[in-house]
Amino acid sequence: MTLWRIRATVADRPGFLSVLTASLALRGVNILTVQVHTTEAGAVDDFLVDAPAELTATDLVEAVERGRGRNCWVARSEAQGLADQPTRALGLASRLVRDPDALGESLRSLLNADAVTWRPVGAPDGAGHAEKTMRLPDPSGGCFEVFRTAPTFTPAEYARAQALVDLAGAVARQAADRVTLVLPDGAELTVRPAVPHDLPLVVAMHGRCSARSLHRRYPARGGATPERLGRLLAPAHGVTLLALAAGPDGEPERVVAMANLAAEGVLAEFALLVEDGWQRRGLGSALVRRLVGYATRAGHAALLAHTGADNVGMLRILDRLYRPGAVDRDGSLLTVTVPLADRLAAPVPLADRQAAQASGHETPAAVFEA
Repeated sequence: MTLWRIRATVADRPGFLSVLTASLALRGVNILTVQVHTTEAGAVDDFLVDAPAELTATDLVEAVERGRGRNCWVARSEAQGLADQPTRALGLASRLVRDPDALGESLRSLLNADAVTWRPVGAPDGAGHAEKTMRLPDPSGGCFEVFRTAPTFTPAEYARAQALVDLAGAVARQAADRVTLVLPDGAELTVRPAVPHDLPLVVAMHGRCSARSLHRRYPARGGATPERLGRLLAPAHGVTLLALAAGPDGEPERVVAMANLAAEGVLAEFALLVEDGWQRRGLGSALVRRLVGYATRAGHAALLAHTGADNVGMLRILDRLYRPGAVDRDGSLLTVTVPLADRLAAPVPLADRQAAQASGHETPAAVFEA
């Protein structure tokens, strides 16, 4: 028996695929896997088959055409072809997480391409695919041009390749956002965006925080449940930054602070939790600076911070580093608005703004001053 790959277009109508498979079965061909690619010309079926050793490529093409298949392409396959496409794609994705620079080779493997060429400028006609070529943007700049003599590329293959490109871009961005932070007292920490599998580290950090610190971060009822923390680690719009420090006695890194930015339209809410032993050391200020930079680059008009009136640490950070605008009070809860448009006006102390609100004379809105 011999392994072959067969690709053919079949009318996307009930019963037509069974006619093709019956024609192959009459020649003793065993279908091991099948993938269906939907195109405007019909369903493109991709088979991996085990055929009798005496059958040739011409015999297989004839069997497909008798089964109403058209545009048939046949090629010998190796044993590695037995791995199904989802398994191969996941393996390549895992490789990219470890080595984002392997994108070109991963595309060649995913698409069984004859050649993958990187060009320093974007494709003149934009991203997309034709019968024998595919153009994909490189997240680091330039573009990849993929060439394959046969079979012709399908929209499904282009979507898979684009998913790999997006993954490589996300990994590269995360690596670029990973920085070493040196505090004024000389302590070194790593700051990076959070990912969902950080949940155990974040839960452990919450377990080390005092009830007072947790209440200041979560003044509303409900607190920090694992479900809520999971959502904070993967915000739909925004970013969560984690600060990690080496554990005691050579233990693995542990999360010692978490800063969240959740965006909705032109506004973004931010919040901060620093483990008690790391408070008043400049860590909170450094994380807030990075959140403000992210919000500014993302084009948000203003930031909102919800904090208790007794949260002196957060209020000091806002007052020392930036220029909050309106401060609204609901019982013991303050909502501080920080516009991000005008960075040139002089700071106004938060105590003066609160006094102006109490007297009914609102201080004009101003901004963070980075």
